[in-house]
Amino acid sequence: MPRKNVIILGAGGRDFHNFNVYFRDNPEFNVVAFTATQIPNISNRTYPPSLAGHLYPNGIPILPQEELEKLIKEKKVEEAYLSYSDIECKEFMDIMSRVLSAGAKFSILSPEQTMIKSPKPVIAICASRTGAGKSTVSRYVSRFLKKLETKFVVIRHPMAYGSFEPSWQRFEKYEDLEKYNCTIEEREEYEGHIKMGNIVYAGIDYGEILKHAVNEADIILWDGGNNDWPLYKPDIWITVVDPLRPGGEIESFPGGVNTRMADIIVVNKVNVAPKENIEKVVENVRKINPRAIIVKVASELSVDNPELIRGKKVLVVEDGPTVTHGHLSFAAGYIAAKEYGAKEIVDPRPYAIGSIREAFEKYQHIGPVLPALGYGEKQMKELEQVINKAEADVIVLGTPSDISRYLDLNKPVVRVSYEIKDVEVPYLRDVLYELMKERKILH
Repeated sequence: MPRKNVIILGAGGRDFHNFNVYFRDNPEFNVVAFTATQIPNISNRTYPPSLAGHLYPNGIPILPQEELEKLIKEKKVEEAYLSYSDIECKEFMDIMSRVLSAGAKFSILSPEQTMIKSPKPVIAICASRTGAGKSTVSRYVSRFLKKLETKFVVIRHPMAYGSFEPSWQRFEKYEDLEKYNCTIEEREEYEGHIKMGNIVYAGIDYGEILKHAVNEADIILWDGGNNDWPLYKPDIWITVVDPLRPGGEIESFPGGVNTRMADIIVVNKVNVAPKENIEKVVENVRKINPRAIIVKVASELSVDNPELIRGKKVLVVEDGPTVTHGHLSFAAGYIAAKEYGAKEIVDPRPYAIGSIREAFEKYQHIGPVLPALGYGEKQMKELEQVINKAEADVIVLGTPSDISRYLDLNKPVVRVSYEIKDVEVPYLRDVLYELMKERKILH
């Protein structure tokens, strides 16, 4: 029986995982291509034979999604599988319409089809939208696990922006970031854990990653990416929702899946969100997941050198994904610049070049802030040039990664960090502790 020609629509992470767990050794399917969008430097590469398996001795091409209709016709594609994390409903419908009108079937694999069962308990942190505050919740949970004296490791959602090999990576020291030539986006997620003394695993093949991680942990802490569901089946599922963007908890994909499947819903940023937004988010959650336990937390900023901001012209550099496909116009850096009395927030657009300028053209909702885009060495160099060209006195750094460690900057840097804090009963730590006892994660 001939194999069915399929194409996987992805953005450098979820797509490769879906292939690995569902298609790689499946003789029913012939994956003719992945398609890439959002992330620079992914398209026109090849998913290597070492990862693709024996059915694909030449690997699998990764092609631009702009060519979707052409690819479906030329490669006689029968079925297209959407394998995104973080997509708005309008774009979701647009992609589905493109696939159907080109003559292929449109499909999505479910969580049950794609989540790997771990031999060790999994606590998963996910979100309804990119930028909701997963990282702060992951750090909170890791501090809590340390207090319980449990042995855990963090496994981070894939970020396939650099080399596809090795298929698994282990991060314990800052030097490991250099060893694996990490992009800014990867550093944004790993540096906070490394600073806390947490061990982080990541890579491409999450079955292989799990084999190594379970040898040094009694608990797996899944640190999710964008608003994707976990790659491992959780024993406790935590979803972070953002009342600064009410509606995302039900209207985004796959964020709405996370909201529906969560055991705990963390309503973040209650100290800065309007009361009516908080109430709306809680109402939305109650409608679609009445069994979830809802906790509310504040997201509190801290600034290392606030005196450098007051009365100065500042360039704000924000977390890249949050203000691009996360669709926030600004984030922590901008808030800190305002709060600590910046004379002027310098608009970076006049200084933008190359892929940085293209990002501003694509994501026109972005405010007067510079996304810390660095999906490869060339883009990191462009970011460095934009920062150094900008007529500002100080850089206010809202990204979790200290870019001054590896970019050659000509201005002083003020770092902004943020952590969550329990503000009302039930506290997240108490809810988590009770669930861990109930589900026999604590003995």
